[in-house]
Amino acid sequence: MCWHLVTVPARFNRLGRSRDGYMTGMPLDAQPPRRRGTVGHPYSPLNLRLVLATFGLVTSIAFAVLLFRAHLPLPAWAFVVLAAVAAVDLVVVQLRRRARGGHHSLFE
Repeated sequence: MCWHLVTVPARFNRLGRSRDGYMTGMPLDAQPPRRRGTVGHPYSPLNLRLVLATFGLVTSIAFAVLLFRAHLPLPAWAFVVLAAVAAVDLVVVQLRRRARGGHHSLFE
């Protein structure tokens, strides 16, 4: 694999700033400015993951029940497996939230 350097137009200086002073492209810092967390201790959105895992569990169970009632066992078992994965994810997220400490409100 060969990497080539991209030539920068003359209107940009070596820091990636245009003549107007605005940055070009995405910043390549460890984390965007004014965000919680540091490089050593990154912020993890466990509450969002908890909500999404719960949604996945509920919808997977609902679709599995509907497919079993429609006499379609193969896709129904696939949704049972997805529900099991979502349940395991719920347990892992809750364990990580408890290990993080503090209060355990969903709206932190």
